Amino acid sequence: MPGRRTGRTAATGSGAPERVPGACPLDCPDGCSWTVTVQDGVAVRLEGRRDHPFTQGTLCVKVNQYLEHTAAPDRLLHPLRRTGPKGSGTFERITWDQALDEIAERLAAVRDTWGGEAIWPYWGTGNLGHLQGMRGPAGARLWNVLGASGHDMSICSVAGTEGVRFATGTKQGIDPESLAHSRLILLWGVNTLTTGHHLWRFVRQAQENGAHVVAIDPVLSRTAKQADEHCALVPGTDGALVLGLLHVVLSLGAEDRDYLAEHTLGWDEFRERILAFPPARAAAVTGVPEQQIRALGERLARTRPTAIRAGMGMQRHAGGGAALRLLACLAGVTGDWKHLGGGLSYSTGGSFGGDLAALRRDDLRRAPVRSLAMTRLSEGLLALDDPPVKCLFVYGANPAASSPDQSGVLRGLAREDLFTVVIDHFPTDTADYADIVLPTTMQTEHLDVHTGYGHLYLGWNEPAVAPAGECLPATEIFRRLARRMGLTEPSLYDSDDELVRQLLAGGHPSLDGITVERLRTEGWLRLNHPADQILFRDGFPTPSGRLEFVSAAAEAAGLDRVAGFTPAREVDDPELARRFPLVLVAAASHYFMNTIFANRPALAKRAGRPTVAVHPEDAARRGLTDGRTARIFNDRGSFEALVRVSDTVRPGVAATTKGHWSKLTGGAGVNTTVDERDADLGRGAVFHDNRVQIEAAGPTRATGTTSAPRADQNDEGLNRT
Repeated sequence: MPGRRTGRTAATGSGAPERVPGACPLDCPDGCSWTVTVQDGVAVRLEGRRDHPFTQGTLCVKVNQYLEHTAAPDRLLHPLRRTGPKGSGTFERITWDQALDEIAERLAAVRDTWGGEAIWPYWGTGNLGHLQGMRGPAGARLWNVLGASGHDMSICSVAGTEGVRFATGTKQGIDPESLAHSRLILLWGVNTLTTGHHLWRFVRQAQENGAHVVAIDPVLSRTAKQADEHCALVPGTDGALVLGLLHVVLSLGAEDRDYLAEHTLGWDEFRERILAFPPARAAAVTGVPEQQIRALGERLARTRPTAIRAGMGMQRHAGGGAALRLLACLAGVTGDWKHLGGGLSYSTGGSFGGDLAALRRDDLRRAPVRSLAMTRLSEGLLALDDPPVKCLFVYGANPAASSPDQSGVLRGLAREDLFTVVIDHFPTDTADYADIVLPTTMQTEHLDVHTGYGHLYLGWNEPAVAPAGECLPATEIFRRLARRMGLTEPSLYDSDDELVRQLLAGGHPSLDGITVERLRTEGWLRLNHPADQILFRDGFPTPSGRLEFVSAAAEAAGLDRVAGFTPAREVDDPELARRFPLVLVAAASHYFMNTIFANRPALAKRAGRPTVAVHPEDAARRGLTDGRTARIFNDRGSFEALVRVSDTVRPGVAATTKGHWSKLTGGAGVNTTVDERDADLGRGAVFHDNRVQIEAAGPTRATGTTSAPRADQNDEGLNRT
């Protein structure tokens, strides 16, 4: 392992190559550990750490180009002030002093006139670091001192997280590495080979030992093609499928009665829910053939251990939280929670016991503040009052491209009375609407600590090279801004080293044996969880100490006390289905990380233009042919994409990918069709609860233009180091 980095020798031209430990900051469960080789102050090579037990030396096709990305010609290197209309992307270069003076003056004016809650600090998952990114989150102490509105990170996984918590009391799931011991693996709403490919090694290990792997997904994804079985359900009907499978288990008398009696609460009531969903009913709701439900239910009944790896996409609808709650309950009916390689893996986030409260310092707030959901940005900017949002401070996020109700978001961002600051690496769609743009460091240029949400390892990221241009770490930007505002709270000026020590000093059992010095020296460390850990062996962290099929907490929140199926709102609306007969899902691109890398020419070329996959039956009804431009629309808006006629989607479903920047693709994006409303839990997003119609909008693609990726496109570069 590389030794501790004690200085900036790589940036001073020593001539000796140096290997610097680091970690990927991006929104991926795998949180790769990497090494940067530096020669004469320049990062010349990036490679995965081969000694890391989970990521084992491979990086994804996206991150393989990270060093080139840091040196891209469109990277932001200096502070900018807007000179043209909002959205025009016209700016002039200014100094840091000018930028900080203007921001400090405007923030103070907003606070003094409207109150601190008129400031909305809006961060996203562009960086998952505990210092520089959303885990801390960066800047939280400043916002607390100013009394700014709270920011609810509701766009990604929150509905599912809350659903799992109602059942198990925690968001902590089983160790994904334990899937190597599974005999049946249900990959539920997750395209592992695109959104966290390192898990596939453990899935394959189980498969080679005789495990049966099932991909449950409306789309025949890369992962589904490699599975033993594909179960193509209607989006948003996952909960009905869970109940249908459990009905088969009960009909065979295969429920684990001892486990149910000793470790669960409310079995009799939950059992009635299951019995109300025979396979025929589940088939009618989900679109999955009854015979397949029965066969998979029989396999589930007789196969121990069964592991469920659930993805974030399956809970982005009006019943998403309820669906994840049911998956946690499924493993209780079968008793899989008591087996190594059995149970649910949704997130390992609850495994890390770092002192996040010490980073946030919510105690610095003088009074309670409102919480604004990031999925309601349009509403917040256009309709919110008492007070209105007068300052939007965006970092680690590109909401102009990634938030629901894209048209409304753009109208809100265009408000002349809204002071907007964007901290970013590149001139994104959102940055074009900023009044001030601040350049920040990228991962090779700053200190950070990372945890994956798909494994149990802690990663250290040492700055390998000097910051490009005038870029500053996010932590330093907030320190300088606090100083410019004349704020006297001492903790606002804690150094990055001090912040790391506060994070790791809480004494949580998961951090036993982990010190800053050891982590810095070794680069990565496993959290203090044994490899053969049986999660919840000694009870669940619920009020009853049991897996709760019946939840008093859910009832207190105004929800059904018994776990059950909550339909997706638009998917389940027959009147809307007559007008907009296709359910649109927008999955992760293989070549972008959310909207990151969409401006990287090599990856944008491989991704191709935005496409929409349509089943041959649906295409024939609409006169759609391969390569033709189509308009995808509903009452909220429309966007254009190239048609790909393919049986990778089931009839009644259309599939596209997220992540494209509108200004690079010549028009609106998929989120112009997505409703800005809440899922059933946590104010989560409903990206896949979206009905549309599709019509031909232009000629067939001309020869020589950029083509759409083919359905059978190979995986070249997937695991290239």
